[in-house]
Amino acid sequence: MAKILIVDDELSIRRTLRDILEYEKYKVDDAATGMEALNKLSEQEYDVVLCDIKMPGMDGIELLAEIKQLSEVPVIMISGHGTIETAVEAIKKGAYDYISKPPDLNRLLITIKNALDKSKLLTETKALRKVVSKQFEMIGQSARMNEIRSMIEKVAPTQARVLITGENGTGKELVARQLHELRNRSFAPFIEVNCAAIPSELIESQLFGHEKGSFTSAIKQRKGDFELAHGGTLFLDEIGDMSLSAQAKVLRALQENKITRVGGEKEIPVDVRILAATNKNLKEEIEKGRFREDLYHRISVIVIEVPPLRDRKEDIPLLVSHFMTQICQNMGKAVPAITDEAMHEMQQYRWTGNIRELHNATERLVILGGNTIEKVDVQRYARPLND
Repeated sequence: MAKILIVDDELSIRRTLRDILEYEKYKVDDAATGMEALNKLSEQEYDVVLCDIKMPGMDGIELLAEIKQLSEVPVIMISGHGTIETAVEAIKKGAYDYISKPPDLNRLLITIKNALDKSKLLTETKALRKVVSKQFEMIGQSARMNEIRSMIEKVAPTQARVLITGENGTGKELVARQLHELRNRSFAPFIEVNCAAIPSELIESQLFGHEKGSFTSAIKQRKGDFELAHGGTLFLDEIGDMSLSAQAKVLRALQENKITRVGGEKEIPVDVRILAATNKNLKEEIEKGRFREDLYHRISVIVIEVPPLRDRKEDIPLLVSHFMTQICQNMGKAVPAITDEAMHEMQQYRWTGNIRELHNATERLVILGGNTIEKVDVQRYARPLND
């Protein structure tokens, strides 16, 4: 049952609205002042707030501003003394809608229903974001992982470009996701480009887009990833594999915050935060003439090195437990126990494929092992090829 808070200094108005809304099967609370309303909002959650504008002490517009700092609950403003200017101000301050007194009953109920739909949508969006965020959770309590978390917390709110280095399978994308999630752009796009997976002749079209007819298969205009990531984050994975011609265009885009589509002449302004990752030593690539030094300095304002799993073996039990829970939830089966000897055995391996290899080994253990995973199961099903 949806909960609605009525805020109005007139007792008769509160009673009338309460009777109407309770008849419509809503749960209703009321408050006579702005401070009383804030106290109620701090104690419990409401799905919609109906708020008068003209009230002694804290008026409705001031209360609206306070509510918006507390929560995202939709606020419908109601006033018998309002003007168009008042309505516009209320909407600008974040009100869901504005209704004049005496309110038209049908309009009031429809507005409340629409506000409830919005409130439900916001709740579902938050839940989905938690699920998505959990998929990219960084697992581990080793000193190296705590150092990375500390750096992410410092860097994420800034505009600084970040280069993430590390071997294959160490979790470089997770670092990029965390940098995006902890920034004020977390609701903005996160666009990932795997520079190693796109042929060199197509990478420029992928990044910058193209105009219709710019090449044989360009049958229509296409926006590139720089445009699609506008206002958000562009993650250039495996940037060490990017062609030199594409590197030159990326450098120009970073210098001027503008791009030009392939086959086009118009400059398009872009506002993106660049994160890059590589498993290569870019300084060696620069010496070999395969990577531009000026681009390296542009993308490496901050460098975060993700350690291989062999350098943080104390995190393996946490990772295995996390993977087991995740895998068993997807399979709809009970999570097996694992003996200390079995876990110790897993910590002895080098895991050259890092976290990705450990995840695959854990999945084999869940599928092929019994209710309790023993040391012999690890040796039989999880031992890496090179151990």
